[in-house]
Amino acid sequence: MEHTAHSGHGDHCSDENGEVRKSHHSNQTKTNLISRLNRIEGQIRGVKGMIEKDTYCDDVLNQIASIQSALNGVGKLLLENHMRSCVIERIQSGEHEVIDELLITVNKLMK
Repeated sequence: MEHTAHSGHGDHCSDENGEVRKSHHSNQTKTNLISRLNRIEGQIRGVKGMIEKDTYCDDVLNQIASIQSALNGVGKLLLENHMRSCVIERIQSGEHEVIDELLITVNKLMK
């Protein structure tokens, strides 16, 4: 995954007071994430249609498994980007609490 340098125009993890936090995805990463989420959105609409048409449950469950896998892919991409940018920056600036924050988030992802 390509990581671009900061432009310094409000795309940092936090401001001087640590209050405003934003991601700073490259345009390529953002496009990739949105494309994946659009596909997932379509898959979810497809599952609703399958249920409306009384599709065989195993087929619906397999489609749900596919959606979960796709969501996991989005989560992994976001996690990698977060670790390569915000997490490193916050550790370098002495904000070691980011590790606890990240561990809590990873635990939620792995439920």
